[in-house]
Amino acid sequence: MIASEKELELYVHIPFCVQKCLYCDFLSMPVDEAVRRHYVNQLIEEIEQKAGIYSGYRVPTIFFGGGTPSILSDGQITEMMEALQRNFHIEKDAEITIECNPGTLTKEKIAAYKASGINRISLGLQSAKNQELKKLGRIHTFEEFLHNYDLVRKMGFDNVNVDVMSALPGQTVSDWEYTLKEVVKLKPEHISAYSLIIEEGTPFYQSYAADEHRREEGEEPFFLPNEETERTMYQLTGELLLEKGYERYEISNYAKKGRECRHNIGYWTRKNYLGLGLGSASLVENVRFSNTSDLKAYLEGEFEPPEREMLGRKEQMEEFAFLGLRMMCGISRSRFAKVFGVEIEAVYGDVIQKMMTQGLLKQQAGNIFLTEEGISVSNYVMSEFLL
Repeated sequence: MIASEKELELYVHIPFCVQKCLYCDFLSMPVDEAVRRHYVNQLIEEIEQKAGIYSGYRVPTIFFGGGTPSILSDGQITEMMEALQRNFHIEKDAEITIECNPGTLTKEKIAAYKASGINRISLGLQSAKNQELKKLGRIHTFEEFLHNYDLVRKMGFDNVNVDVMSALPGQTVSDWEYTLKEVVKLKPEHISAYSLIIEEGTPFYQSYAADEHRREEGEEPFFLPNEETERTMYQLTGELLLEKGYERYEISNYAKKGRECRHNIGYWTRKNYLGLGLGSASLVENVRFSNTSDLKAYLEGEFEPPEREMLGRKEQMEEFAFLGLRMMCGISRSRFAKVFGVEIEAVYGDVIQKMMTQGLLKQQAGNIFLTEEGISVSNYVMSEFLL
C-alpha cells in the first residue's frame, strides 16, 4: 500500500488543565509539571509505535484537544509536532488545530505553534460576560481572552475558532446576544456555539440536576433557561451569525465560506481517525478502539487495551445516519447506496416517512436533512435511526 491511498485523521489528547471547569466531564485534570513532562515523553513513544502500524495512510488533519493543550510549554508542543511529522505522512496542506484557553497562552507559545506547522487556533471563550465565566469556573476574564485573540492575530494566524456556550444558569436571551455580538466583532473564521449540557459527575450536576429534570418534565426550571428560551437562543444564533456571513454547516458549528473545520467534518462523515493520548478513541476501517483512561497505566506505557469492536453492517448504517443528520447537508442518498449497496429507503423508509410526516425531516437534491423543528428535537430524530 502506498501512502496516498487512504486518509487517517489524527487526534492528540492533552488531558491537563489549570483547574476543572464546573460543567466539564471530559477526561482532564490538573497535574504538576513533572507529570506533564512524563506524559509528553510517553505520547511521543505512542506516536512512534502507532506510526508503523498506519504507515500506509496520509494525514489530512491533526487536532490537539483536551483538557487544555496550551497548558504545555512551547517546547513540548514542538516536540510532539516534530514526532508526528517524522513518523506520519502529513499532507502539505493539512489542517492542524490546537485548542487554547485564555490564561494559558503566551506570545512564545503562539510563535512556537506557528513555527511547528500548526495553522488553526481554537480559543475557548464560552462567554463575553465575566460573571458568567466565573459561574462556569473558567480561569480567565473576557479582557484576557481579547488580549490572547489579539496576540493570535498579530502572530499571523488567519484561521481561528471561538467556542461559546448558551443556556447557562441565569442566562437571558439578551445576555447570549451580547456574547454573540462581541465575538462577531472580532471576525473569527469559525464559531462553535454549544448549549450547556448538565453532565453526571460534575459540580453542575450536583447543583442543577433537579432543575434539568424539571425542564425535561415540562415544568419551569428555577435556574436554567426554560425550553422555549433555549430554543430562542438557538434560533437567534443562526440568524445573527448568518447575517454576519457565518453559515451553519453542523448543528452547533458556523463558519465563513471555506473555513469549516475539516477535522470535525471527518468525524461526522465517518472517516478513519486515530486517537493518540490518554483515553482517546479511534475508528479505523470500521474497527473501534480506545486508549486506556488510567493515567498511571498510560505513563507506564500501557497505551491501548486489547479490546476492539468490529462494527457490523447495522452499526455502520446507524452511525452513517445519525452522524449525517448532524450536518446541515444531511444524509446523502447516493453515498448511502454506494457504501452499503442498498437504497436508504430499504432500510429506513418507514422512519424517514414518519419523520417527514411530523415535519422533522425533509428531502432535497438527493439529501435527507433535519428541518428547523427537527433540529430542536434532534436527539429524538436520531434515536429513531437506531435499528
